[in-house]
Amino acid sequence: MANTKKDIMKMAEEENVKFIRLQFTDLQGIIKNVEIPYDQLDKALDNLMMFDGSSIEGFVRIEESDMYLYPDLDTWVVFPWTPEKGKVARLICDIYEPGAPGQEPTPFEGDPRGVLKRVLKEAEKLGFTDFNIGPEPEFFLFKNDENGEPTMELNDKGGYFDLAPTDLGENCRRDIVLELEDMGFEIEASHHEVAPGQHEIDFKYADAVTTCDNIQTFKLVVKTIARKHGLHATFMPKPLFGVNGSGMHCNMSLFKGKENAFYDKKTDSQLSETAMQFLAGILEHAQAFTALTNPIVNSYKRLVPGFEAPVYVAWSLRNRSPLVRIPSSRGMSTRIEVRSPDPSANPYLAMASMLAAGLDGIKRKLNAPEPTDRNIYVMSKEEREEEGIKDLPADLRAALDNLLSDETLVNAIGPHAIEHFAEAKEIEWDMFRSMVHPWEREQFLSTY
Repeated sequence: MANTKKDIMKMAEEENVKFIRLQFTDLQGIIKNVEIPYDQLDKALDNLMMFDGSSIEGFVRIEESDMYLYPDLDTWVVFPWTPEKGKVARLICDIYEPGAPGQEPTPFEGDPRGVLKRVLKEAEKLGFTDFNIGPEPEFFLFKNDENGEPTMELNDKGGYFDLAPTDLGENCRRDIVLELEDMGFEIEASHHEVAPGQHEIDFKYADAVTTCDNIQTFKLVVKTIARKHGLHATFMPKPLFGVNGSGMHCNMSLFKGKENAFYDKKTDSQLSETAMQFLAGILEHAQAFTALTNPIVNSYKRLVPGFEAPVYVAWSLRNRSPLVRIPSSRGMSTRIEVRSPDPSANPYLAMASMLAAGLDGIKRKLNAPEPTDRNIYVMSKEEREEEGIKDLPADLRAALDNLLSDETLVNAIGPHAIEHFAEAKEIEWDMFRSMVHPWEREQFLSTY
């Protein structure tokens, strides 16, 4: 049952909440917030809180800076780690901009959460009531120094599914899980990942907006609790050379009411025509949505052969080397797993772009290629070309070019968000491209 304003005011009083963070996410995927005292909560719940949008990267220019925060009442949660005498709660907000004189405020086109909601409305027009997503975010734990600053020293030497004492991050990970459960998360699994210092915590799937809210909350909790253990948690995709990077596999399914639209028991694979068309759309637009699912220059250090990250645009029912895998569960659990996204992504834009890609496949009734059941990593370039297997972009520049040339995704994300996202990424790429890196000095300073 949805919360009401009365419910929120009552819960805040009963929990002794003194401050409320009105949270939102900028185009780069960074959580922003305006903190208000309890006596301003009534005003906030009436959608009257404003902030300066020109100070947020990718939002608006200074001459059009006033923006409204519209709290989503169902995102109310009290942070369990705050002191009993003055707790802190949060509400995730949608961003609205003032209307013309005498008119009501309207949703802001550059709000990532709003972008996802717009694409979900396109799914509704096609008869899909829910787009469910189960993410698998990974992260690294590094030790902090005596000043509380992160070092490059890992907290453990553990490997996949290792236990303590090899996995010294176990206590930290357990505390993260307990805090998340206190905040209403249903945790399905928690374990050490392949690389030393690398961890994964999986939480139950939900509808797309809730999942993206949960991803942002998850990042905040992981970083907060890690710091209490003297550690720094990072969702940087590839912090270390020579080991696996951190991904965020996304398990996706469309529903019509209570029926999973991806399931059809009559087919050999038990995948429906809708599932295959959605899959075909994902594959067709993969090179374009990569800019949004893998949005920083470091993302492309992870997307290389040899470290389990997908590099090639293909799919399989079993094989884990292609971009898309179909997990073996069927019935209500039938889903498509896209394995390329990483946790540096703005989840709202990443999920919106993948949904738009899949819906395009459904609208155009695209045919998916045959599955690739061979290990693509050992196939030659000629063999891949014969199979029609394309490569994911090799760097952010290529990914951005692919995105900007994809009319379907540009229209789905919207001109404002695309323009400002691209502008920020152009700057990031140019800084990276022109920077002299330590590797270059090591290789060339003495040689030339």
